[in-house]
Amino acid sequence: MFKFALVLSCLVFFISCNKSENKSYVSIGTGGVTGVYYPVGGAIAKMVNTHFKDTVKASAEATDGSVYNINAVLSGDLQFGIAQSDRQYQAVHSLAEWSTTDKSKTQKLRAVFSLHREAMTFLIAEDKGISSIKDLKGKNDVRINIGAMGSGTRENTINVLEHFNIKPDVDFQSEGIKSSESSKLLQDGRIDGFVFTVGHPSGAFKEATNGKRKTLFISLSDNNLDKLIEKFPYYAKTKIPISFYSQATNKEDVPTVGVVATLVSSSDVSEEVVYNLVKSVVENLDKFKQIHPSLHELTKESMIEGLSAPLHDGALKYFKEIGLK
Repeated sequence: MFKFALVLSCLVFFISCNKSENKSYVSIGTGGVTGVYYPVGGAIAKMVNTHFKDTVKASAEATDGSVYNINAVLSGDLQFGIAQSDRQYQAVHSLAEWSTTDKSKTQKLRAVFSLHREAMTFLIAEDKGISSIKDLKGKNDVRINIGAMGSGTRENTINVLEHFNIKPDVDFQSEGIKSSESSKLLQDGRIDGFVFTVGHPSGAFKEATNGKRKTLFISLSDNNLDKLIEKFPYYAKTKIPISFYSQATNKEDVPTVGVVATLVSSSDVSEEVVYNLVKSVVENLDKFKQIHPSLHELTKESMIEGLSAPLHDGALKYFKEIGLK
């Protein structure tokens, strides 16, 4: 009887191990728990677990964002991560933080699909008399937070300011504070404006526009923006939906440029896993878009726009099946 029980227990153990081995466990790197990336990553994981529970088990992890996620995907610590398209582009082309990284690693980065647009959003106090970005020229009494050193926001801001021939600390006083801390500083009068590359609606801008100090969003509309996009192909024209910010002075949507939040992976991740993840999101797109207002304009077609790394074979296979590639 003891031998039979021993054999039976071993058989159960063998079967359970086989089931575990047949299921793929994947982690999705997101961002801070208060941002857009975290709930979006959680929604992707939930859809995968619902529709492919026998083959894939996904989980979302809070991380420091784009750069961390890309590096973790390249090292194999994460199978997926959410990253801005400019950071995706820089990694693939061995630029910025990846200028000294082994190219054999960065060339493994793959795009899975695009998510929401992240607009370069410029808010300024109305009392400074500035109505366009060109008005910043020679405004030595204006203090603007252009983003912390090393942040995507700061890099985006410098690219745009150079396009308009405006120099921080020459034409205006600049600060290098985290954009998420800017709202209170603006309302307290310690800064006069700030820039934040972010999806909308944004809690930071809701707070900043609802104070006693009146504010307005600055338009980046310019006939030469195409030249900026030609120079930096990861940028795209977009708008700030003013309907999210009823207390701002603006009455219409504000033209600007932005990057795209994208889901990335590595060529080392299996085609089947990526295919199943993409399928679970695309075939439940209406439900997925309800996760956060920033996803309201997401379409099947836009999911393959703004990608600055090669599509993963698994994603390519699915998008071909539905006629988008």
